[in-house]
Parts: sequence; C-alpha cells; structure tokens
Amino acid sequence: MESLLPLDVIASALAIYLLAQILRRKPRLPPGPPGYPIIGNIFDIPQNEGWIVYKDMSRIYDSEILHFNMAGTSVIVVNSFDIARELFEKRSSIYSDRPRFPMMNELIGFDWHLGFMPYGDSWRDHRKLFHQEFQPPATLRHRPNELQATRHLLGKLLRSPSDFERHLRHMAGMIILSAAYGIDIQPQNDPYVAISEQALHAMACAGNNTAFLVDQLPFLKYVPEWFPGANFKRQAREWRETVSAMPQLPMDFVRRSTANGNAKDCIATRVLESMHEDGSYSPEKEQLLQNVLAAIYAAGADTTVSALGTFILAMVLNPEIQKKGQAAVDEVTGGSRLPDFSDHHSIPYVDAMVKEVLRWKPVTPLAVPHLSTSDDEYKGYFIPKGSVVIGNSWAMLYDESLYGPRTDQYNPDRFMKDGELNPDIKHPEMAFGFGRRQCPGQDMAESSIWITIASILACFDISKAVDENGVPIEPSGEYTSGMLCYPCPFPCTIHPRSSRAEVLISEGMSDL
Repeated sequence: MESLLPLDVIASALAIYLLAQILRRKPRLPPGPPGYPIIGNIFDIPQNEGWIVYKDMSRIYDSEILHFNMAGTSVIVVNSFDIARELFEKRSSIYSDRPRFPMMNELIGFDWHLGFMPYGDSWRDHRKLFHQEFQPPATLRHRPNELQATRHLLGKLLRSPSDFERHLRHMAGMIILSAAYGIDIQPQNDPYVAISEQALHAMACAGNNTAFLVDQLPFLKYVPEWFPGANFKRQAREWRETVSAMPQLPMDFVRRSTANGNAKDCIATRVLESMHEDGSYSPEKEQLLQNVLAAIYAAGADTTVSALGTFILAMVLNPEIQKKGQAAVDEVTGGSRLPDFSDHHSIPYVDAMVKEVLRWKPVTPLAVPHLSTSDDEYKGYFIPKGSVVIGNSWAMLYDESLYGPRTDQYNPDRFMKDGELNPDIKHPEMAFGFGRRQCPGQDMAESSIWITIASILACFDISKAVDENGVPIEPSGEYTSGMLCYPCPFPCTIHPRSSRAEVLISEGMSDL
C-alpha cells in the first residue's frame, strides 16, 4: 500500500493542475448580475427605462461594459462611447449584424426594414440606395419639400396650437411622402400617414425586446393563438397587416400615377426611370426600392416628431433659452421675413439647440442591438460569438466628460463658444446609432429639425398652459418607454409673437 502513495499524490497533483488550467482558460465575461440556472438574467433585464438602469449597474459593477445571460444568449451592454467606438466602428466587421427577434422579425414582419436586416449583400444593396438619395449633396433636392411642410406647420400652429403633436406628425409625413412618392397628403386624416403611424406604433412596441417573452424564449413563437398566455400571437397578427401595408400602399400609388401619366418627380419615379433606362430593372429591384422608401419614412418620422416634441417641451421649461433663440433668429432675419436654409450657417445658436434636443432626449436611448459574428476580446473581457451587443446611447449622451456638467438639463450653450459652435464638443451622433448601422438619414433629419425650430422661434412664443384659476401647469416631462421614445402629452400655450408674425405666416403660405 505504501508503494501506491506516490501514485495517489501524483494523480491528485495532476488533477489539481488540470483543474487549474481549465479554470484559467475559462473566458472572463464582463461583469453583471448573477443569474438563475437555465433562464439566466431574464428577470434582471429592465422593461422600462433600461438606459438608466444599465447606467446605474455600471456604477454598481464599476464597469462601462456589462454582461447578461438571457437563457443562454449573452447580452453585452456598452455604456461608454470609447468602448462603442472600438467595437462598433473599429471592429465593425464583426459587430454590424443584427439579432433576429421573433416578435419584430418573424411574427410582425419588419424584415423589409433596413434597420432590422441581417448584415450581408441584401442589406448592402438597400443601404446603397438609401445613401444615394439621403447623403449630401443629394439631400439638397429635398429642401423645398422640407420648407413647404414647415410653412404649412406654422399655419396649423396658428389655427389650432393645442394640436401641435398631430401637426408635427402631419408635417413629418408631408415631407417624406412627397419626397419619396410624390404624394400630396390630405390636410387631415391622411390614410398614408395613418397607416404609417400605426406601423410605427407596432415597431415602437415590438422593438422593446423585453416587452414580449417570446423574444427571450423564442420557442414560444410556435405556440398557437388559442393557447393560454399567447396574446402576443394575436397582437402580432393584427400588427402584421399594418406593417405589410406600410411599404405597399404608397408604392401602389406610384404605380397607378405612373400608369396614368401623372406621376410627380420623386425618389420612386427617378429611381424606376433610371432602372428602365439602363436596363437594370427587375421586380426584385423594385421590391428593394419599395423597402427602402418605407424605411425612409420610419426613420425620418420617428426622429423628427420626437425631436420637435422635445423642443417644444424644452421651450416650455426654459423660457430664457427660448428668448435667446428668438433673438438669434431675429438678428439674421430682422423680424421681416421667415428664416430659410440660406440662413443655416448664420444662426449657430439654432444649430446648438438642435444638437441639444438630440442629446437631451434621444429618440432611441438604447440603440438597435448589434450581433457579434465571432468570438472577441475587449481589455481581457470575452465577448462570445452570437452575443447581442447594445449601445446605451443615453448613457453616452449624458456623459459629463463629453458634454459638461448637468447633462440632465437642456442647455444649448454647452455646444457654444465665443458665439460659435464649439468644435471640441462632440456631435450627439450616438442618437443615430453606431458604426455601419448608423442611420443614413441623419443629415436630412437634422436639416428638417433645424428649419422647423428656426421657423417656430421666428413666429411663436411657447409657454406653460394655465388652469382655470390661472395657475401655470407644470409639464410632467415624462416620456414613453420603448425602442422609440416620445414626450408624453403635455399642455402648453403657443401663440404668435406679434401681429407681424401672423402676417409672415400668411405670406409664407401664399408663397408656396
């Protein structure tokens, strides 16, 4: 027996050594909350205002990159711009794909949307066409549509200011439907705007990937509608019809108007005509065009409506900033005309107001998730292939090392220095996503927001509404919580700055 002792010792030592090697080789994931067996951190993923919760978790775990286990799938949350730039831009070859979420992609049918397509040849073809029409200098051809829609908005605000949210949605629809399809929308209750708004509502709800359990447990997509707890299947069926109609109906209008010989110049007619002239036309390319045009509406309307709603809220809460913006516009126009795009570089303070709107309340506080396509390592942390990687845009836009103190407050001066835009302050581009998946319509969205803000400042005073006793009503400042965020409805007073402003609005309408 004594002769076996050395063998026992050797075997034990070898076992300890092998175990140590295995443990040493075990990947070191980013920090995060401990999970349960099988389901992991499903109950740790916040359903509301996740951008705030994730930032708070960064403080708890002393890390700007976090890891969650969603029933076997790694979810990586990035709260720092430096990390986001490293992963989404410098390593974009492996961080440009999109995860497939059963509710959004399969049950509702948003596969036609450029923003949710997997990374590959089809996505590149769609992106190329989008860039062709919405990157400078191509965006300049859309400015007459933007100016016309803005002048119409001023008239609507003059007649029925309390309906400002509806007017903003109408204006966004007017710009995009005219530019994309040559559609002159109806003054009220336009069917194309209505169907698009319904589809965007579905996108906002389904895009919150914690709202439906099927996104965490994909096998549930096979559950029949009648099964207890399968309400999501019935909801998806209702939404799917609307989501399918959004790209189809306006394109049918283009086909009819082309056949009748009365089609207007627009993106759709120009691209189709070019296809026929160079012999590249095919039904597949027409379908691609149809998809891109609908994605243009989805991207542009969301950003414009949310940003302008935020602007109005900011003016209600910050009357001194409003006065400063009005003075900046008046200095250039003399109060004798409405601003136009030729004034853009002469009113840097309005540029700062636009940037601060996008920073203060981003329409997508959590960027659309990316998908890693291979194993990776960042500063010793292992990021497995197939990880869902989320950029917390809100956390970056509220980073005081980038934007100075009190980032919770609306303050355009953080972008200014000596009366000009400060080039050292980062553009809030994180509001538009990251890397190769950043929204390609950013330039047009910002120009639409700029001309609208400048025009409203030229014509209107915005202030708190008052109750029946004359007491000012304080807006809640609350926002919807989901993939897309809008200000919750709030009352306010919008009235013309002077009789001269009313004349300018009327003249602006008559010049169209």
